Amino acid sequence: MLARRTLLRRLGGAPDVRRPPWTASDFLEGCSRCNACVDACPEQVLRIGDGGFPQLDFSHAGCSLCGECASVCKAGVFDLARQAFAWHAHIDEHCLALAGIHCRSCDDACEPRAIRFRPQLGGAALPTLDTDLCNGCGACLAPCPGNAIHLTREAIHA
Repeated sequence: MLARRTLLRRLGGAPDVRRPPWTASDFLEGCSRCNACVDACPEQVLRIGDGGFPQLDFSHAGCSLCGECASVCKAGVFDLARQAFAWHAHIDEHCLALAGIHCRSCDDACEPRAIRFRPQLGGAALPTLDTDLCNGCGACLAPCPGNAIHLTREAIHA
């Protein structure tokens, strides 16, 4: 069953499962599924996913990177020395602002100020994304009325 879900994700039939911040690819082997991290998350972006493992759900909010999940974990699967997330936001071509509609929902939600808007003469301001500032927190996803933002994996630099 797990192999089938992995294949579906690769074919685009199922979204990527996003694990908690500061965890590595061996997270599933070490996680005890006690759900202490899910219960501790003040933003409630962690939920119980397939197999009882914690996963991120950015449909209502983004991760504030508060570290509460890591502080309650007894299994030791969190490493705060790691980069929190291995992805960053990407703005799709169906963004309302790119279509000339005044919208700045993602800008208002982006705390690290990775999304900014450039004024345009005679039109709506256009979004720009600074991937160096983007921390992958997902706060820009839920408020986007056009669902025009998604998270893209990036290579982790050691």
